[in-house]
Amino acid sequence: MTLGPVMLDIEGTALTPEDRELLRHPNVGGVILFARNYESPEQLRRLTREIHALRHPELVIAVDQEGGRVQRFRTGFTPLPPMHMLGRQYDMDREQALQLAQNCGWLMAAELRAAGVDLSFAPVLDLDYGLSEVIGDRAFHRDPEAVARLAGRFMAGMHDAGMASVGKHFPGHGGVVADSHHALPEDRRGYSELLDDMRPYELLIAEGLAGVMVAHVVYSRLDRMPAGFSRWWLRTELRVRLRFQGAIFSDDLSMAGAAFAGTPVARAALALEAGCDVVLVCNDRPAAAAVVESLGDWYEPASHLRLTRLRGRGGAVAPLEGSAQWRRAADAVREFEEGRPRLVLEGD
Repeated sequence: MTLGPVMLDIEGTALTPEDRELLRHPNVGGVILFARNYESPEQLRRLTREIHALRHPELVIAVDQEGGRVQRFRTGFTPLPPMHMLGRQYDMDREQALQLAQNCGWLMAAELRAAGVDLSFAPVLDLDYGLSEVIGDRAFHRDPEAVARLAGRFMAGMHDAGMASVGKHFPGHGGVVADSHHALPEDRRGYSELLDDMRPYELLIAEGLAGVMVAHVVYSRLDRMPAGFSRWWLRTELRVRLRFQGAIFSDDLSMAGAAFAGTPVARAALALEAGCDVVLVCNDRPAAAAVVESLGDWYEPASHLRLTRLRGRGGAVAPLEGSAQWRRAADAVREFEEGRPRLVLEGD
């Protein structure tokens, strides 16, 4: 069996018979978890083991665990600062901020891997123009070079913990005010004005960025289609110009920013035709089931391989608290949050 192109959610903290049946469908490739799916690290480990045991190859289990206000699992996990705070620290002490970014990436990924989660949709690569409330303090910085450096070290920490990285939201969500959860934002900037937004992707693809999530934003001077449904953005810009060979994820097709395309089935078909490898359908079980059934005998070997490469590496061993590396990283993050940041050097 291959991994299919649909990533969907489940209702609660354990699988229901309906969940099991749907997740065994060959057109499903992964599961995204939310706060409602979490009670404790022990419960999460039971859930991820059950999901992984359903089929082979194992489904990819993902979550949004960026830090700051986007951290689905909290009790039992180390609170991470919003990435904007790392950007502020970068302006004051560059090396300390870079080391802290690596600590945050490692800590986030190590704690998730210990619970059996394969993937976090991170880091955010949007630029902080001070316009977008939905991005806001999730962005590292306004300067694309600073974003690339900080996100690159965050990625390095994730990689060291056995987790691939997924940059979002391509080509950039920071230049619009509207929230694509509730509307379809329009960015009226021209191509040359968007090059800064794409610069972090250009730099991090060369460093091994494994996945990209695409924005539900229409860049009206360049293409009438939102980026996640645009062959030009996904194939010409991302695949050809930027030479990206990893997995392309749609943002959630249940969001208002995707509603222009019609039914969930129509949205999924359009996103996959444009070049997405995986479409997310969240918080709407009938829609998810309809999308899965609509795809028939879907088989895209390249997409299957790209998604397979995003499974977590190494054993998901718990508890981490006995690890010296975990203590050093957690102490550094806690001290930063308390206003007493210090630099953690390799091997100290």
